[in-house]
Amino acid sequence: MSFPARRPRRLRRTPALRRLVAETRLHPADLILPVFVREGLDAPAPISSMPGVVQHSEASLLEAAEEARELGLGGIMLFGIPAVRDAVGTASLDPEGILNRSIRAVKARVGEDLPVMSDLCLDEFTDHGHCGVLTAEGAVDNDATLEIYAQMGVAQAEAGADVVAPSGMMDGQVAVIRQALDEAGHQEVPILAYSAKYASAFYGPFREAVDSQLSGDRRTYQMDAPNRTEALREAEMDITEGADMIMVKPATAYLDILADVAAFSDVPVAAYQVSGEYAMIEAAAAQGWVDRRGVILESITAIRRAGATNVLTYHAAEIAGWLHEG
Repeated sequence: MSFPARRPRRLRRTPALRRLVAETRLHPADLILPVFVREGLDAPAPISSMPGVVQHSEASLLEAAEEARELGLGGIMLFGIPAVRDAVGTASLDPEGILNRSIRAVKARVGEDLPVMSDLCLDEFTDHGHCGVLTAEGAVDNDATLEIYAQMGVAQAEAGADVVAPSGMMDGQVAVIRQALDEAGHQEVPILAYSAKYASAFYGPFREAVDSQLSGDRRTYQMDAPNRTEALREAEMDITEGADMIMVKPATAYLDILADVAAFSDVPVAAYQVSGEYAMIEAAAAQGWVDRRGVILESITAIRRAGATNVLTYHAAEIAGWLHEG
């Protein structure tokens, strides 16, 4: 009887051997925690479609940031929800608006120990829910929106943001934000560009999280799901315009896109495990259909294996706690 000369199972025999040859590892610094802070709250408000995630009060936001620092997370990404919205997202530019004052407060709490990142988009601030200002006909006006994005970038940098993250998918957004930051003396503030952001059904719970006012969809500016090559073009454009990091969003259903982008990019590539991905795991686990911890770790490992330098995930703090347990 002949026996196999090559036996890959040898290296799977024990947990220690599997750990020895693991090609992908997770570390708290790989993870970025997205957080929502809502103006006017005096206590955290649970988000029903995202069990375990809340809209933070300004006080509880600081507690979450402190925990993220203690856990050694790679960063915290802030999304602000204002009390008053209008057609042009005026609150996004207010130095005392909910997002900018929260950036300042979190930065004062964590210092240089935790990168404070800020979402740079108008959707949370407009009364129509779109990521830009509208024309008289109701279309998103790309170039008029860019003017506001430039001002937002400067406002967030002056509030203390370590990283600004334009997510609106407007053509030319990285270039105008980079120019505005440089002209305002913020040459050292990096840009994390949402480069390949798809118009996805996986964003559903996020709409509740930010109390979105959107009617309709964002398909005229976010990418179309069938397209693969276009993602490379978008990422290449953002890098050329000055992006220091780029992102693919969503993550799990777009691992092919992530792998493509990571293969050619000479800047770090992040991926966002979005609200719908989070909610599906939590819903299945609540029914007892999957091993919650196992699926969470496997999903993040898959995103990292596909090429993500960092992963934005609502499970970030919990995963970091597990990793510290050993």
